[in-house]
Amino acid sequence: MKLRGYILGVISAVSYGLIPIFILPIKQAHFSLDITLFYRFFFSALMVGGYLMYSRQNFRINKKEALILAILGICYALSSEFLFIGYDFLTAGIASTVLFIYPVIVALIMFFFYKEKLNRLSVVSLLLAFAGVIVLCLKENGLEINFAGLGIVMLSSLFYALYMVIVNKSNLKVSGFKLTFYSMLFTSMFFMTKAVISNESFAIPSMAIFFNFLIFAFLTTVISSLCLVYAIKNIGSTPVAILGALEPVVAVMVSVLIFHENFTTNLLIGITLILLGVILNVISDRKKVSHI
Repeated sequence: MKLRGYILGVISAVSYGLIPIFILPIKQAHFSLDITLFYRFFFSALMVGGYLMYSRQNFRINKKEALILAILGICYALSSEFLFIGYDFLTAGIASTVLFIYPVIVALIMFFFYKEKLNRLSVVSLLLAFAGVIVLCLKENGLEINFAGLGIVMLSSLFYALYMVIVNKSNLKVSGFKLTFYSMLFTSMFFMTKAVISNESFAIPSMAIFFNFLIFAFLTTVISSLCLVYAIKNIGSTPVAILGALEPVVAVMVSVLIFHENFTTNLLIGITLILLGVILNVISDRKKVSHI
C-alpha cells in the first residue's frame, strides 16, 4: 500500500512536470490563457466523467461535498493561473521549481494547524529540497531572479498546498475519480466564467491545437490529479508533497532538452539536492511507520 502510494506520487509529479511542453507553444502563439485552461480542465472532466459512466459510478454529491469540491476547484484554478502567469516572468524550469516550495507550505500547515509532527529526517529533507530551489535561482552574479514572477509563482504554490491539505483533511466520502471529476469541472467553470466576462471566443482554430488540448488534459491533468489523490490517500499529503520535488526536475529537463535552456552547474546541484530531499523523505516516512 505504501509502495503504491510512492509510485503514484512519482507518476503524478512527473506528469505535472510536463506542463511546459504544452503551455509554452500556446503562450508563444498568443492564444488566450483562460480559454486554454478552460479546455484543459473541461476535457479532463469529460475524460474522468466518461470513466465514471463506464464503471457505472454514481455522480450524486450532497451540499457539503459540493462546497468542498468547489473550493478544491477554485484552489486548483488559482494555482494553475498564477503558475502560467509566472511563465511570463521566469523560465519554465525556474517557475516550475519555485512552485515546488509548496511541500514546505504543506508541511508547515500540517505542523501549525493539525499538529502533525515533523521528525528530524523530515526537517532535513525539507531543508535540502528548499536549498535545491534556492540554488536553482542562483546566477553568476548572485541571486538573480524576477521577484514579481517569484511572488506570483509563490501564490500558485500556496493554492496548490491548500488543495493538497483540503484533500487530505476534508474526509470526503467520494472516490478518487469522483473527486477528480468535480475538481476539474469546478476548475473549468472558473475559467469559463472568466472567459465569458472577458468576451473571449471559445473557437478552437485548428485540429492541431484541439489535439494539443486533449493530450495536455490527459497527461498533465487527468493522470497527475488521479495519481495525486490516490497517493495522498495511501501515504498522506506531506510525503506526496515532497515527492513533488520531481516536478521541477522534469520541468527543468524539458526546458533544457526542448526549449534549449542552459544546463548549468546550479541546475545540476539544485536537482541533486531536491532528489536527496525526496529520498530522505521516503526513508523518514518508513521509519515513522516502523515505530508505530
